[in-house]
Amino acid sequence: MSYDSFAAFIKKLDQAGELLRIAQPVATELEITEIADRQMKTKGGGKALLFEQPTIDGRVSKFPVAINTMGSDKRISLALGIASVDELAHQMQAILKAKPPNSLQEGWGLFRQGIDLLHARPRKVSSGPCKEVIHRIAGSKFSLDDLPVLRCWPNDGGRFITLPNVYTEDPDNGQRNVGMYRMQIFDKATTGMHWQVHKVGARHGKRYYERNEPMPVAVCLGGDPAYTFAATAPLPDGLDEILFAGFARKKSVDLVKCETNDLRVPADVDFVIEGYVQPGELRNEGPFGDHTGFYTAIDPYPVFHVTAITHRKDAVYPATIVGIPPMEDFYLGDASVRIFLPVFKLNFPEIVDMALPAEGVFHNLVFVSIRKQYPYQAYKVMHGLWGMGQMMFSKYIVVLDEDCDVHNTSEVLFHLCANTDPQRDTTFIKNPSDSLDHAPTLPNIGSHMGFDATRKLPGEGYHRGWPTLVRMDEATRERVSQKLKEWGVE
Repeated sequence: MSYDSFAAFIKKLDQAGELLRIAQPVATELEITEIADRQMKTKGGGKALLFEQPTIDGRVSKFPVAINTMGSDKRISLALGIASVDELAHQMQAILKAKPPNSLQEGWGLFRQGIDLLHARPRKVSSGPCKEVIHRIAGSKFSLDDLPVLRCWPNDGGRFITLPNVYTEDPDNGQRNVGMYRMQIFDKATTGMHWQVHKVGARHGKRYYERNEPMPVAVCLGGDPAYTFAATAPLPDGLDEILFAGFARKKSVDLVKCETNDLRVPADVDFVIEGYVQPGELRNEGPFGDHTGFYTAIDPYPVFHVTAITHRKDAVYPATIVGIPPMEDFYLGDASVRIFLPVFKLNFPEIVDMALPAEGVFHNLVFVSIRKQYPYQAYKVMHGLWGMGQMMFSKYIVVLDEDCDVHNTSEVLFHLCANTDPQRDTTFIKNPSDSLDHAPTLPNIGSHMGFDATRKLPGEGYHRGWPTLVRMDEATRERVSQKLKEWGVE
């Protein structure tokens, strides 16, 4: 299922009982954050919120603000038009394992997969709803000040666009990237562009710096939520986010050329902010209350110059907030891990399951269970994960046996404490660190730690005989369950 507008997605949330409408005026300065944070901290992620009269410095914006729209498992599924994210994971697994069919049924399944892949290819169109209203910044009264951009936390350095899909291209091969980098509003026509040194946007910027050419950039807000999910997903380097969005929504993405540069963006988004980054131009950005739960420091980042803003007539401004978990981003991250688990399993067939608990704020903590067959296999897995894309930032990796539920943090900690000898079962490495991690002595580099919490084998120097976990036999469990059901005590 696809959505032809962000408003259509909001309507779907409303019909599903997943939306709270707030008709009263609410300030974009701090107040929306406080209300949204209370919802996000509610069990299961609370409800999505639509603020119908957001105020900017006391004046009511003509654009409603939607927040926490993907802050639960159910809303993630609704955003992607599927019953469960596991459905998309199964499709990924089927494509990765596709083989020549041995029957008509298998052939039909392969044909359906091919149709889904055809849907992934974007189409070029001449116009679209995102161009219903066009403001060229030069000489226009309309500016960034007219967007209901949030000031999220008391010590933030200003207002921040928090859910942008940032489009850039490699100047050498034209390869597109869609990333999500926060943007601090500096004035009516400039923002910060917080792409960290490890990000693809920064790599594209480096090539423009070497060429001494302005870098065209387009920032999209709203539209089908599949676009935003794709921008946050840990796709392998070089895999186009728009292709993945088309695959996820089972419909080709229509791309239209921007007004003031040659980049192409989805024609049905709510807002497009066009402009450029001048290589070498930096400006202090921050502080910002980040997903780490702490304010990130003031640091120099590239400056984005706005040349045009286009939008739908009925545009809805999408936003999110980050801070002490759990937040909306936890559900996005969890869905990404589940959907891309088949990719990890393709590289490491022994992997059974993987989880990034909320307390680890994505990169800090990874739990992975494996089918262990030989000595030091846990170390092979953790070192392999540290070499895969954004997994290089994982500060702690805990490897467990296949019978441990990695989504149950209490169970993981039980196995970690029971199955490890600290000196024998830990390893340290040096690796790149998340730019937002304040703990390392130097920015962007630090140490990571791995824990082997699996059962130990003789080949690992353990000869005592590993004990058996205390569990009730299945026959007794079923017999007692039946009796309790008969007694009305379940």
